[in-house]
Amino acid sequence: MISTQILDLGRGCAAARVPIELDVFLTGHGWREVGRGVTNEEGRVLGFGEPPAAGVYRLMCDVAAYEPAAFFPSIALAFEVRDPQEHFQIAVLLSRFGYSAYRAT
Repeated sequence: MISTQILDLGRGCAAARVPIELDVFLTGHGWREVGRGVTNEEGRVLGFGEPPAAGVYRLMCDVAAYEPAAFFPSIALAFEVRDPQEHFQIAVLLSRFGYSAYRAT
């Protein structure tokens, strides 16, 4: 399962209502959308409804919808799922002029 959480460091709160798209990379075909969601009041998307499968995935975060003045209006986070039985929680720490991302355990 793939989930995410975005925390707004500048405001000191969760980033609610950020649209996020989950894509998978298909060799020879490029990126294909497999799910989408919007962060809740805790800044979380608990799942995208994707079937568990190994592969390269990308979260596309529409930061401009949350913060129109953001220097990075969109964040693309690509990562690899090797064991689809694991839970992949991708955390994003956001500020107006930057961001950091990591896999939370």
